[in-house]
Amino acid sequence: MPKDLTVVIVSYNCREVLLDCLASMERSRQDVSYEVHLVDNASTDGTPQAVREGHPWVNLTASRENLGFSKGNNLAMRQSDTPFVLLLNPDTLVGDHCFDHSIAFLKAHPGAGMVSCRLVTGDGSLDLACRRSFPSAWDGFCRAAGLSRRFPGSRLLARYNLTYLDELAPAQVDAVNGAYMMVTRRAIERVGLLDEDYFMYMEDMDWCWRFTQAGFEVHYDPGCTVTHLKGQSSRTQSTKMIRAFFDSMELYCVKNSHPSPGLSRWLTLAGIRAWKWLTLARNFLRRDKRVRP
Repeated sequence: MPKDLTVVIVSYNCREVLLDCLASMERSRQDVSYEVHLVDNASTDGTPQAVREGHPWVNLTASRENLGFSKGNNLAMRQSDTPFVLLLNPDTLVGDHCFDHSIAFLKAHPGAGMVSCRLVTGDGSLDLACRRSFPSAWDGFCRAAGLSRRFPGSRLLARYNLTYLDELAPAQVDAVNGAYMMVTRRAIERVGLLDEDYFMYMEDMDWCWRFTQAGFEVHYDPGCTVTHLKGQSSRTQSTKMIRAFFDSMELYCVKNSHPSPGLSRWLTLAGIRAWKWLTLARNFLRRDKRVRP
């Protein structure tokens, strides 16, 4: 029978959280029919074998190389033909009727091409990346200077993560997070797949920008909640991961027409780079404190 939804997951050396994610889907009650396409990016932790043995219902593609997030998702999306597609991170836990709710939301909002849900971290707090504005020079400055964190209720200082909005109220936003991103097939056919120039990070933001440029609305809908377990293993990040994030943010700034060319774009790049170096410095200091006796 034809399915309503394709759930696409890309994994890389995250066997245990991925197995928990798949188990959460099996436990959850969903009225819509769905299939799961998993693309494993050359994991060395036994992920493919564990999925074949424990979850044979998953459509598994075991890549011999690390394709990155965009190419991995695109590979699975090209193999699907369902009217709805969900990009889902492997470090998520799905509850009852999440898929039903998101599909119902898209059906009830004809102008919407994409919707995400309320993402919470392991401690139950809101994952701030689940609803965002397109980044600007001002946002980069506010993040680098810590102003957005100090004044989360300010529309001026906390514009990027929209922390001044009620997390329990639906809202049309600029961008949502690729950890849970449901889109319509109609929108994919007009917008295209993820930009494969991005290896990791910001490809979701870029896709949201292209959706809005094509005339589709992007929505945050807290009617369902999904747990996103990011950042549970350590308070610090590797220098490589931080650099990868900011390099992708710079690529996004250069590739897209937002912000406009000229001084505005230069200021945005300067803000991103300032934010990058301050983040690297804070991360170094945190690591330094951890290694001291």
